Amino acid sequence: MAQINLKTAPGHQVLAAAGKQALRPGGYTATEQLFAWADFKPGETILELAASFGYSAISLAQRYGVRVVGIEKNPDSVARAQANVVAAGLQGQVSIMEGDIFHLEQVTEQFDYVLAEAILTMQSAGGKAKILAGICDRLKANGQFLSQELRVSGTDTNAIHRDLSTTIRVNASPLSTEGWITACQTAGLTVEKYDTGPMTLLSPRRIAQEEGLASLLTIGWNMLTRPVLRQRILSMRETFIRHSSDLGYVVLCARKEG
Repeated sequence: MAQINLKTAPGHQVLAAAGKQALRPGGYTATEQLFAWADFKPGETILELAASFGYSAISLAQRYGVRVVGIEKNPDSVARAQANVVAAGLQGQVSIMEGDIFHLEQVTEQFDYVLAEAILTMQSAGGKAKILAGICDRLKANGQFLSQELRVSGTDTNAIHRDLSTTIRVNASPLSTEGWITACQTAGLTVEKYDTGPMTLLSPRRIAQEEGLASLLTIGWNMLTRPVLRQRILSMRETFIRHSSDLGYVVLCARKEG
């Protein structure tokens, strides 16, 4: 992360460089809601999209006794994730492979669950549809798709899209709750459970609650000592606050009909 250009890097990379651990709009709280709905059983299988360094895949295997396959596009992240799996002694339960979420047909196995968090928001309408169709294909009959994404409401969603894209430096296109449900249904996935909440990604109180005071202090110190980092994060936070009434997260649990 020290090598990235903080002026132009995507927002999630900037936040990670600052020391932020939870990079999803609903944080760990929303992720735990998904896991509670899923009620994983030992031996079940999970495909995780954008597995990064493998931390969540490792945690899932340790907590629930499931087998996890992670797909990750960045080869350096794949190498680091594979090393983390070996260090955890989970080679028989977790595997991280290099691959593209737009080409899930390269994964030949079908799974009990597909987990994708904060991935679809950054895709175009066509991209969302292609990924969701691939997810449906990778699920067993009656398998479940678990998702956490950015949610938008109100009448001027185009303005919110523009502000988000300008601030976080990626083409963010969140949908309304109804929009996400429809996108899933179009791909052959029936949403059985969903919940929504506010956008608390950069709330100091939520960071302290979910990631600990040490993490909050680390972020604060990095912002204090790195002006460009501070400017980017404050700009993102200002955008989130300005649109707080129309911006939040949604978690979805959708089933592939047998």
